[in-house]
Amino acid sequence: MDIKRSVAIIDDEAHLRESVAQYLQLYGFDTATYDAAEPALKQISPDFAGIVVTDIRMPGMDGMALLRKMQSVDPGLPVILMTGHGDVPMAVEAMRIGAFDFVEKPFEPERLRDLCQRATEIRARTLETRALRRELSDGTVLMRRLMGNSPSVAKMRETILDVAQADGHILILGETGTGKSLVARAIHACGPRASKPFVTLNCASVQAGQVEAMLFGAEDWPEKPLIDQAEGGTLCLEDVEDLPPGAQARLLETINAAEPTGGAARPLNMRIVAVSSRLGNSPPPAEVMRDDLYFRLAGLIVEVPPLRARGEDILALFSHFTIQFAEEYGCEPPTLNAGDAANLVQAPWPGNIRQLINLAERAVLQARRGETNISALLIDDGFDGPVMAVDAEKPLKEHVDAFEKMLIDHALRRNQGSVAAVMTELALPRRTLNEKMAKYGLSRQDYL
Repeated sequence: MDIKRSVAIIDDEAHLRESVAQYLQLYGFDTATYDAAEPALKQISPDFAGIVVTDIRMPGMDGMALLRKMQSVDPGLPVILMTGHGDVPMAVEAMRIGAFDFVEKPFEPERLRDLCQRATEIRARTLETRALRRELSDGTVLMRRLMGNSPSVAKMRETILDVAQADGHILILGETGTGKSLVARAIHACGPRASKPFVTLNCASVQAGQVEAMLFGAEDWPEKPLIDQAEGGTLCLEDVEDLPPGAQARLLETINAAEPTGGAARPLNMRIVAVSSRLGNSPPPAEVMRDDLYFRLAGLIVEVPPLRARGEDILALFSHFTIQFAEEYGCEPPTLNAGDAANLVQAPWPGNIRQLINLAERAVLQARRGETNISALLIDDGFDGPVMAVDAEKPLKEHVDAFEKMLIDHALRRNQGSVAAVMTELALPRRTLNEKMAKYGLSRQDYL
């Protein structure tokens, strides 16, 4: 995690203010200094990527008033108070209302440095969590993460937008590693319940004896039941086929309570999204799931296609992930040759997108050593198809078009949308490049 070590220092005493700033700068902190609370408040907005160190006694707005104001601006902003000896009771009260900590003058610089280090780490985690929550509540962002232009993915996106507006329970089907959990979050984020909780339970990862307590509560269970946490929102049950029989019966009873003929006293004010890699479009055997519960959960069905059925998406996804890993490792992404591209498209991908991500990272690590043999990495994953072999059911033109699109996409990304640079790199005249970009739906604006 990249931690931004920024500190706003507020003190009316110039000597102390500058001394603290210089000391923290020696240890890699970025500092900004203010001689009063008011100018600092103008610069510190919600999601300020740093922390605040302030004196408690200042002319005008003092440290306590500043703390209260910052609590209203951003309750998660760490504020460290510098106090005189007689101000310790006031500092203790400040801790009660939300200050991160305090140091008593004269203080050891190392003590303040260590507090600033802990506070910036906590601040980074807070901002990271907020960003993730915003992303998971933004349907447009999640839909963009469902990358690909293949017919199967386009159909899935349309289905997601359709079922998101309905309010029935949903069953998401697909092989392991296809992105079913992301689809579940996208359905929630694109629907009318987006502002309400999204609560997840992985039924396979919890001991059978604890599932009912987690879902519905129990006398000896200290936490709020998930069925209550998801009130008004979405309850996502991953690996739903692993629900124990007792939990299946109680879940069915709870669902039936929302029906006019159910006869139970407790209505269900939420949507259930069930996720499974083993169920199908018909009721499973009774030992896996009772059919009356299956039909309740499978009112609407979304099928997530396997990677091997997504054609040219494979190359686009591989390019996307290799660029991401190359940025992380500080190197250039590997370049595919025709054989690598053909093998990527034809590989069976039993691990789906998860397997592709792993392969992309290994390819980047390989490229760091100056090697590029992606086909060999595929063979290590168990693929034994011949290089550049052509599937009889897929015309060669499909492979050529997919490879050509991948090359142009890769060049546009490397050159940040510079058409002139791509023309030079690929030795293409402008008109030809423009025609091919239009053919493959590539827009220069997406790469700027």
